[in-house]
Amino acid sequence: MLLDFEKPIAELEAKLNDMKALASDSDDKVQEAIKALEQKIIQLKKETFENLTGWQRVQLSRHPDRPYTLDYIYEMTTDFIELHGDRQVADDKAMVGGLGTIEGQTFMLIGQQKGRTTKQRQMRNFGMANPEGYRKALRLMRIAEKFNKPIVTFIDTPGAFPGLEAEERGQGEAIARNLKEMFSLRVPVICIIIGEGASGGALGIGIGDRVYMLENTWYSVISPESCSSILWRSWDYKEQAAEVLKLTAKDMLELKMIDGIIKEPLGGAHTDVKWMANEVKRVILETTAELQKIPADERIAQRIAKFCAMGVVKE
Repeated sequence: MLLDFEKPIAELEAKLNDMKALASDSDDKVQEAIKALEQKIIQLKKETFENLTGWQRVQLSRHPDRPYTLDYIYEMTTDFIELHGDRQVADDKAMVGGLGTIEGQTFMLIGQQKGRTTKQRQMRNFGMANPEGYRKALRLMRIAEKFNKPIVTFIDTPGAFPGLEAEERGQGEAIARNLKEMFSLRVPVICIIIGEGASGGALGIGIGDRVYMLENTWYSVISPESCSSILWRSWDYKEQAAEVLKLTAKDMLELKMIDGIIKEPLGGAHTDVKWMANEVKRVILETTAELQKIPADERIAQRIAKFCAMGVVKE
């Protein structure tokens, strides 16, 4: 799938492939032209992806080939065991979690999971969790706390499921309880936004000692489309909404809403999943080692202070 801003790059790459197919190894001039075109493509990619607008980063975060939670988990761990159910209602397929070993250390890994095919998307409810999904996540966090295992959450959701049945089963209460309980967890908690980070659906597993965003992700109280439909009564202004919302990783870091940005390969995380997973793994291991040196009570106090400072303005 090609996004609009990727089309000029794709056209040059197609031209390059044609030149390589027709070129002879002995033709020095053609080989020089190929090298020059390769350099031009690399330069164009750098210029394009370093200067993406907010809306373009939103589009990239939704790329159908982008790695999801389970892609990262299976790349990073050697023995992931998925745990199911909230022990009250059901097993929400939009929220996955379980124990996995990374470089000899056991973690509780939790995150929203989208589907790739139509059938998978329906089963995963497009990554929009019901109340039982958030209750499952909290159950797994309590298990991690009981056995003193660090927690890593992967955030990738267009929002919590807004259906009538979700409201009947206490969607708001489930998310609110997660917010409250995550503040007091005595083990290190690392939250990583790997795609879409929308509203309470993201925040329900987003309270951590460290919060990171991948380079081409977004984090906001509302999606650009929904913001546009409320303010302008039309989805046609979603690009303007994306800029006004300040939802990119760079914006979030400047506003001190996150603790760091994880670099993506040129072209986005989907262009080199293995490299991206290794980079995420590196950040997880380094951050865990740093957090484990801090006493639990002090870590909790720092976690609370960090989130309480958000949105505070001094004149």
